[in-house]
Amino acid sequence: MKPSLKLGFLASGAGSSAQAIVAAIRSGELAAEPRLMVSNNKSAAALEFARSQKIPALCIPTQADPAAADAALAEALASHGVELVVLSGYLRQLGPKTLARYAGRVINIHPGPLPRFGGHGMYGRRVHEAVLAAGVSESGVAIHLVDEEYDHGPTLAARSVPVESGDTVETLEARVRAAEPSFFVETLQKVARGELQLP
Repeated sequence: MKPSLKLGFLASGAGSSAQAIVAAIRSGELAAEPRLMVSNNKSAAALEFARSQKIPALCIPTQADPAAADAALAEALASHGVELVVLSGYLRQLGPKTLARYAGRVINIHPGPLPRFGGHGMYGRRVHEAVLAAGVSESGVAIHLVDEEYDHGPTLAARSVPVESGDTVETLEARVRAAEPSFFVETLQKVARGELQLP
């Protein structure tokens, strides 16, 4: 049976969720095909991982000329047959060409409940700091569609992660991070099986 999801990955660092997704594909747990890994950072471990898995890997720097990078990214994804784009710790906002070509087909994982703990500048430890400062009893992981605003697109799936007494930013971050890869895989499995519909 032909794989139902043709995935492209964007990562700025290790791409831990992307690595978990590729592992699930290789083990037959996820009916998908990894078509391309792109990073804005030439030294990203995600690129090295992709090469080790025989997945095409590209570095497309974004700072010098964001418009050219946007056009190059949209073209690279399309030329590799990517149908669904997965952000795995990609710390750059997508440009209009990529968003137009992949409208409703770009998904991101966020390390906190949305929309309360999302938005511009809310990534990594800043999210966990805000959750602890708010005094809430639960944090979480949210998988959402990406649009032109940070953390703004509709949430596809969410999983709560408890905030425990005595938590520090480090302990909460570790607990949320541990939940992310498997949750991303589970969500993509639902998309592949048709149980979770993209718009």
